[in-house]
Amino acid sequence: MKRTFIVVLLALLVMSMVFANGAKETTSKAKEIKVALIVSSTIDDKGWCQAMHDGITEAMAELPKGTIADYKAVENTQPADAKSAVATYVNLGFNIIILHGSQYRSVTEEVSKEYPDVMFAFGTTTDIIAPNVFSYMPQSEETGYLSGIVAALTTKANKVGVVGPIDGGDSARYNRGFVLGVQDFNPKAKITVTHIGNFNDTVKSGEFAQSLIQAGNDVLTGSSQQALGALRAVAEYPDKDIWWLGQDIAQIGLDEGYKCIAASSYNYKAVLIGLVEAFKNGKLGGEVIPMNFSNGGFIWAWNEKCADKITPEIKKAVEDKMAEFKGKADILSNWESVDYSKL
Repeated sequence: MKRTFIVVLLALLVMSMVFANGAKETTSKAKEIKVALIVSSTIDDKGWCQAMHDGITEAMAELPKGTIADYKAVENTQPADAKSAVATYVNLGFNIIILHGSQYRSVTEEVSKEYPDVMFAFGTTTDIIAPNVFSYMPQSEETGYLSGIVAALTTKANKVGVVGPIDGGDSARYNRGFVLGVQDFNPKAKITVTHIGNFNDTVKSGEFAQSLIQAGNDVLTGSSQQALGALRAVAEYPDKDIWWLGQDIAQIGLDEGYKCIAASSYNYKAVLIGLVEAFKNGKLGGEVIPMNFSNGGFIWAWNEKCADKITPEIKKAVEDKMAEFKGKADILSNWESVDYSKL
């Protein structure tokens, strides 16, 4: 009888160990982090989408090996298709899903309710959308201002132009920061701001840039992936003193990049690292993540091919202002006051 009791007890102990190991394995799998990025263009667009993809891959390289078990980029996804893309990846066990672009706002609001245990990240906005959504907002008036300084001190015609996507989100901040930079360093310069109406149409962007060039603008800039078309238009004038300022450092390395005096980029590495840490701590959202020079959210680069255009005056003005931005955030809180109708 005693022996039977011992055998039963040992069997129960073995079973409890099996169940314990199973629970441990389940818990481990539950904590396995899988990241999906949904973008409207491609991850090599030399603009908005590539910036996020590059930040994710840099974060993965910096985080301990295996922290992110899987990463998938879902390219060329229009808002109408984004919801089904989210469903697909949730079913595959992805638990951090980034919807990268203001066009995905309504989709983000819907899927955050349908999948309350999944972490979503959405940008750009300063709104708190849901308890399981982290919003992110690049304070790109800072990068725009630096581009504005270069444009103000480079233009010979005193005419500079902006080819923007739409007047919203971080693009609106970049464009208005550009206006402030030009006005502060060259009040005589005429600034023309245009919007093509979407984020992806490089052909229309090129057409708008050509119109600005024909009107005498000799320094242009623009944000989002559509801006690549405008850069290509500028590059069609190899022997003319017409220049570009980029909102993605990757543009410097393009064949057309010989026209890009300098460029800035968003550093999304810190954003993803923050999302991973929050996920590990059980927090799925309900906060806004700002990006600025002060918290390492931006990168600036000069183009060595344009060294003759980067005068000591230009370089000092940019670096002095950048030092101010790094020292304190929200210096350009007046960006919203820029009125294009009064330019």
